[in-house]
Amino acid sequence: MSGLQCLAQEKIWFDKSKYDEAERRYYEGLNGITHSPQEREASAILQDIAIARQNIQKSLAGSQNASSGAGDQSELVSRIKSLELDNKNLHKVVNDLRSMLSKLESRMAVLEKTPVSTAAPVTKAAPVQKVKVEEDEDDDIDLFGSDEDDEEAERIKAQRVKEYTERKAKKPALIAKSSILLDVKPWDDETDMAKMEECVRSVQMDGLVWGASKLVPVGYGIKKLQIQCVVEDDKVGTDMLEEEITQFEDYVQSVDVAAFNKI
Repeated sequence: MSGLQCLAQEKIWFDKSKYDEAERRYYEGLNGITHSPQEREASAILQDIAIARQNIQKSLAGSQNASSGAGDQSELVSRIKSLELDNKNLHKVVNDLRSMLSKLESRMAVLEKTPVSTAAPVTKAAPVQKVKVEEDEDDDIDLFGSDEDDEEAERIKAQRVKEYTERKAKKPALIAKSSILLDVKPWDDETDMAKMEECVRSVQMDGLVWGASKLVPVGYGIKKLQIQCVVEDDKVGTDMLEEEITQFEDYVQSVDVAAFNKI
């Protein structure tokens, strides 16, 4: 809002001089005070000023109304322009729909004119030729079979079983083996360890193969013999080995299994 519009709404300040002059005259009339010609001229000037102020206020109010009317008119013009644009768009859509409809009608007319294609001819199946069966052939069929066919089948079956057993016998069987690490302990530090190892290796069995060996310190100058061997599980067991080795009582105090692994 501009300053002139604010002043136009402040009516009390334009009319203040009139109120002050009327109030002054009222109290002077009560008190019997007369006015001089100069004072009368001054009051007339004040009245002219008040009238001028009123005219200015009216002109400001008229300009405000004119500006608001111009704003309403511009808004109305913009709305009319938007309506005209919408009308043009609607006309375009209607024209497009009409063209599409005419195309569809032409296509339907073409489809109605074209003849319907006939179905593909079905190929006739070849006639089944009937085989004439002579009555004499029924006499050649043996319903119960002959004893010679049964004997031949039994012979073939027995021959196949025999071949299977021979192939199975020739195939080598899988032998289960284990790797064993033995701890052979002497009586004291004075035991001849070389002689003890010789005694241990003197144990021979079917399915037993001795491997590497070494001396491992135990404590207080005493060493134990660690020896490796491979055994067949079906032929040699750990109990048998311990029993055979502990027979050398002069050198061997005890035998323990340190490690046992399947091969």
